[in-house]
Formats: sequence, C-alpha cells, structure tokens
Amino acid sequence: MTPFRVEIADQEIDDLRRRLTTARWPEPSTVPDWSQGVPLDWLRDLCSYWQDGYDWRRLEQRLNERPQLTTELDGLRIHALHVRSPEATAAPLLLTHGWPGSIVEFLDVIGPLADPAAHGGDEADAFHVVCPSLPGYGFSGKPETPGWDIARTADAWDALMAELGYEHYFAQGGDWGSAVTTALGERHPDRVSGIHVNFLAVGPGRGGGDDLTEFERESLADLARHNEWGTGYSLEQATRPQTVGYSLVDSPVGLCAWITEKFWAWTDHDGDPTTALSRDQMLDNVSVYWYTATGASSARLYWESGYTRPSGRRFNGPDPLTVPSGVSVFPREILRPSRRWCERRLADLRFYEQPERGGHFAAFEQPEVFVDQIRRAFRTMR
Repeated sequence: MTPFRVEIADQEIDDLRRRLTTARWPEPSTVPDWSQGVPLDWLRDLCSYWQDGYDWRRLEQRLNERPQLTTELDGLRIHALHVRSPEATAAPLLLTHGWPGSIVEFLDVIGPLADPAAHGGDEADAFHVVCPSLPGYGFSGKPETPGWDIARTADAWDALMAELGYEHYFAQGGDWGSAVTTALGERHPDRVSGIHVNFLAVGPGRGGGDDLTEFERESLADLARHNEWGTGYSLEQATRPQTVGYSLVDSPVGLCAWITEKFWAWTDHDGDPTTALSRDQMLDNVSVYWYTATGASSARLYWESGYTRPSGRRFNGPDPLTVPSGVSVFPREILRPSRRWCERRLADLRFYEQPERGGHFAAFEQPEVFVDQIRRAFRTMR
C-alpha cells in the first residue's frame, strides 16, 4: 500500500477557469422550470462561482487531512480513505459511494463514525472507516479492459479489507454502493458481519400489488415518474458511455449540468437544490470528476452492469441475503421500499427506518441523521 495525497497542479485549476470563461452557452429552455433540464440562469450562476469564487484548495486540504492510500487490486489501482478509530473496540466499516457521487459525500460523517466520543456520541459505536473510490471514479484507476462489474468490485473490496488486516467488517452503501454492499454480503458472508443500505431496489414482486399500502402506492407512483422522466442519463451511460464521456471530460459546463441535475432530482429540497446541498458541496463533488477526468470511466459502470437489461436494473440478486441487514429509507429517495418488500430480499433484517429528512445522497445531505442511522443499525449486529 502507498500513502496518497491529492495534489492538483495550479495549471489544471487555471485551465478549468479558462474553459469556464470561454464556454459556449445554449439559449434558455422554452419552459420556466427544470422539466427540460438544468435552467440556464441557475447553471450560469453556479459556473460563475466555480470560476471566480470556489476554492478547490479548501477541499484538497480536507481530503489530505484524512489518511489516504492506493493499492493494486486485481490489476487496478484503487484509492481509499482509511481512518482508524482511537477506540480499541471499534469495528471496521466499509463505506461505498455511487454515481454521480464520490468519497466527498462521506467527509462530514467519517469523524463522528470513527470517533463518536469526540462528537457527542458513545464510544461503543466507534468504527475504523474505510472509504474507497469505485473503479473508474475519483482517484482510483480507470479500467482498460471490460469486466469491472459489481461482483468484481465487491471481491476487490473484500481483498482491500483483508489487506488492511480486517478479518470481519461491516459494509454500507447507497446507489451503486448498495449493489456493491449487497454483493459483499452474498459473496463473502463469512467475513461480512452485517450490512446497511440507504437504497434497495426491491418491490412487491409478481402478484404482490393487490394489497398495497398507501406508502407503497406512493413509492411505486414516484418510481413510475422517475422511469418515465428521469432515466435518460442511465440509458445513455449504459449503452454509449464513451460517447457521452467526450463531453463530460472536455466540457466543465457539460459535466456540471450532467451531475447537478441529479442533485435537483434526487435531494430533499424546497425547489432549489442549493437548500439541500450548498454550492461548495456540489462543486466539491463535480470538481473531483473534473480534475480526475472520470466522466467516461465512471459512466461505464452502467454498461458493465447491464443496466438496460431487466437483470441489470434489479441491482440485487433474486435470492434472499442471509447476513444481518439494515435499511434506511429517506423520504426523497428514488425508490422507497416498505419493510415487507425489504424482507423479501433481506432474510435477516435487523433494522428498518424511514427518517424524516433526506434524499438519495443521504450522508451528503443529512450527515447527522445518516450517522445516527448507521450507529443504531449496526448496534443490532455487533
């Protein structure tokens, strides 16, 4: 393993500002809302701040305050944060992000999870936190050959935990991180002590729609709207990731629009996504994608996972998962499964709650709520 520091050259920061200064902008949409995509005035304002007000060095310092490493797993360089708890009884915890997320999502929760006593919590809830960047994401390497799907990533994560000296560990994830986390429980149940997810792609199943509760009906209705209006990005990334990748790697405005639209669509806000995530938070995440040029390589995970096929869209396998499990269903999540839907997939469901606030990027949006959910979920499995 090799210690790692984030160090973006001044020339790269200057190049980003130059590109933002000379960007070509389309005309406004013909509607006054977000229904055709990110509004022109909103994006121009955000990109203007990215050009003249945003401080990348602030994020770089935050990242470098945490121990980081790179190591080669199955032929690919993998980057991870590894923050050991001061508590002798701490349990290892593997956190996995998704798309269009990054390790940036977890920066506000790592401290409370690793050192709860220093953040008003109980030392018995302490974790050694391991937070890797997915293959092709952030500061991890970009696969040069096909095959880096969810299963292979899960096997690499298990190898990472073994390399770090952890014989048993907990795992947590949302979005693609949920798929990796459940795959860990399937493929390495002898080493995974329990899992928690804040996204689980399960439903009523065939013939299970006759006795739906109001919550289940609302969840399915919202999912239907998402499938009709919100899946264009995934279809493009699952079928032509290389094509869309050219614009995502070459145009900061295009990349910013591609990612921040999901902050509007998937966060818990009052109409303006900056009430859920600050401009700095959004641009922290977008900037990681920009400076690592991972627009194409990150999109390729959808292609690798067969997302356009029914088996791929299911995210999780058909057989019940037997490791101890927990689920948090946030109110603005894309799919909000009921407890009984989760029990069809998770045979040993120890924890199920519906927090009052938060969306798809739970740790990013509501770090205190997220930490509380994690602590109480894994208490049932320690």
